[in-house]
Amino acid sequence: MTVRGIRGATTADSNTKSEIAAKTRELLETLVAQNGVRIEDIASAIFSVTDDLNAEFPAVAARELGWLYTPLFCTLEIPVPGSLRSCIRVLLHVNTERRQDEMKHVYLYGAERLRPDLDSKSVDRFYTSKK
Repeated sequence: MTVRGIRGATTADSNTKSEIAAKTRELLETLVAQNGVRIEDIASAIFSVTDDLNAEFPAVAARELGWLYTPLFCTLEIPVPGSLRSCIRVLLHVNTERRQDEMKHVYLYGAERLRPDLDSKSVDRFYTSKK
């Protein structure tokens, strides 16, 4: 079995505990569903947030989803001028037999702009929601 990385990102409409938790839960649920991942196969998860989101740790949402034994880490994103604001990012490390090119990365609510190289029309491993 190999460890693979799966990326995802979303944006929050406000800096509140409920909004950060809700958007993080949606992102994690979508990543798990799109990749057929079992919670016990998630080796670890690294979350980052932009400096305008400080009302809650995104890892709280993972714990609420039952990720009780998964090592989780939260950090602050580098505040590059002009970068996407109110953004929650995650890197999942997953134990899997699947190839790297089979991993489906998920970008929601405007976070698609983080990976314009992964065009959803030409790459079947890129999932977006333009809500």
